[in-house]
Amino acid sequence: MTGHGRPGRLLDPGLCLTLRPMAYPAFFEMYRAAVKNTWTVEEVDFSTDVRDLGTKMTEPERHLVQRLVAFFATGDSIVANNLVLNLYRHVNAPEARMYLSRQLYEEALHVQFYLTLLDTYVPDPQDRARAFAAVDNIPSIRGKAAFCMRWLDSVQSLARLETRDDRRRFLLNLIAFAACVEGLFFFGAFAYVYFLRSRGLLHGLAAGTNWVFRDESAHMAFAFDVIATIRREEPDLFDGQLAGAVAAMIDEAVDCETQFAEDLLGGGVAGLSVGDVRRYLEHCADRRLATLGLPRRYGAANPLPFMDLQDVQEVTNFFERRVSAYQVGVAGEVVLDASF
Repeated sequence: MTGHGRPGRLLDPGLCLTLRPMAYPAFFEMYRAAVKNTWTVEEVDFSTDVRDLGTKMTEPERHLVQRLVAFFATGDSIVANNLVLNLYRHVNAPEARMYLSRQLYEEALHVQFYLTLLDTYVPDPQDRARAFAAVDNIPSIRGKAAFCMRWLDSVQSLARLETRDDRRRFLLNLIAFAACVEGLFFFGAFAYVYFLRSRGLLHGLAAGTNWVFRDESAHMAFAFDVIATIRREEPDLFDGQLAGAVAAMIDEAVDCETQFAEDLLGGGVAGLSVGDVRRYLEHCADRRLATLGLPRRYGAANPLPFMDLQDVQEVTNFFERRVSAYQVGVAGEVVLDASF
């Protein structure tokens, strides 16, 4: 157990309990910011979505939504499991663990949002059960789940990060979930939601996704800050071997998500092609690599202009109903003009 005086590094084994002196104040500020950005599932209005699904959407568009909801049903649960089983165990700073505790709450909130979404969109209990079984029964979703579980399992046996190899294995797990699961799988899913929003469809899903998008962007920012801290403290971990492993990981994730796109868009969805989704994924992958200080691999521009708008984290009222992003202050006030 480390504590008094805060010696050591972020991945040193032990259980640091000392918040003063604070070694990593940026993580504490991320925790405070996350607490301010509180929302609830009950604020999401799905009333127009059911009508859209029944009367305004084509069969290929409904297939897209069905597959998307099936992925959402378990995606955040996998991330939450990795957070509890791996990240919280090894990121050894109490202020970082405070943020991870808040992130776990947000992952549970996302699970509740998608459960409510599933109950709203898929009223038949047997159909809902099939959606939750998608990780086993639908190949395009099974492939993504297998990718996630392989990286989750990769450090399960590590009780402590005693060696350089242990730390490299943990670092790759952290990168896989930040850059690939949250940074590619989730961003790919968000792109379909905002494509439908650009067509004037599923406003409730898009409104809730605005908050999930904001949360996931913050989760990535925290993870990348942890990675940057490890790089400063242990630069020898960031060598050619790690860079090669990350490049292979990114390639595999882009391929997994492209297979998902082929499934979602296989019936032909007007205005969105597999090629466009692939280029968007490559664009996101290059951004993740650049954040990691690694060379870009694809050189792809963003082909989806509606995602350029989303990337600036706008806080205006998308549907002329209500402000879709806000901060709840420490004293409970609501700030309507905050920028995220």
